[in-house]
Amino acid sequence: MQKANNSGEFDVAHFANLKRLAYFAAVVETGSFTAAADHLNVTKAVVSQQVARLEREFRTTLLTRTTRKVMPTQAGNNFYQRCALILKEAGDAFEELGETAAEPSGTLHLTAPLDYGITAVVPCITEFTRRFPGCKVDAVLSDQALDLAAGQAELAIRVGWLTDLNVQARQIGRFRQLLVAAPLLRQQITGLEAPKDITARPFVANKALRDPTHWHFSRPEREPQHVTVHPAISMNTTLAVLEAVRQGAGLSVLPDYVVAQDLAAGRLIQVLPLWALPSGGIHLVFPPARFRPAKVRAFADLIAERENQRHGQAPPG
Repeated sequence: MQKANNSGEFDVAHFANLKRLAYFAAVVETGSFTAAADHLNVTKAVVSQQVARLEREFRTTLLTRTTRKVMPTQAGNNFYQRCALILKEAGDAFEELGETAAEPSGTLHLTAPLDYGITAVVPCITEFTRRFPGCKVDAVLSDQALDLAAGQAELAIRVGWLTDLNVQARQIGRFRQLLVAAPLLRQQITGLEAPKDITARPFVANKALRDPTHWHFSRPEREPQHVTVHPAISMNTTLAVLEAVRQGAGLSVLPDYVVAQDLAAGRLIQVLPLWALPSGGIHLVFPPARFRPAKVRAFADLIAERENQRHGQAPPG
């Protein structure tokens, strides 16, 4: 039997011939040398010789042979469990390597929240299909999270704070929450000096949020302020809240990516800009899988690139 070298690692020769493991595994799985040979498209003699060589090298009986069936011994069964893992890992590695070299193609199924989807994901989808004409995109834009484990999407964009720590996720950016109002409310907000003062002003609440009426403001060298608002209007989508604020219905807290263009154009103004609200993350979330198709990786890289451009900084680690 070959032994470990001085570094504690086995000689490479142990792993030089994955085919031998495949022959042995096929015999265990089919229960026959003949069936294994047919499955592998080789002769029965080749399979028998390779398995016999394994047994000779390791001085261990791996299979018991009868006229009707071939069964693994206890050592053979233990060895088969390891072989199955090795062969699966090898298959995944070759498949992933092929995907890495492949041009993205096929239909990409993704999901994103409605507000971020319209403002950030739709332009990215347009660019993606332009870059990769062999791809199509089927997108579900909804504040209702789809079940990735059930195969409802290959990629999800989640905005805010991840509650499921078991998912495969990659943070690609952050967003700020901003207190905003329409310019026609300027007189009502002129006297505001601290967050606690907004409780006496009209407020538009976003019911899509987990807690749309309680807000935590902070400012350097000042005591944080926790504010409870009493909404004049409550709506269940971010874009509806945005339109109500544009129309002068009241103040509200909205993500920076939603209000950026309105602030730049003067359609909205930021209220209490020296006070900050908690910022959130923008995440790519993937279903459990050993590797990701080229189309998924390409779209993930593209939207991360656009987030990087939006912030003008290196993407998060």
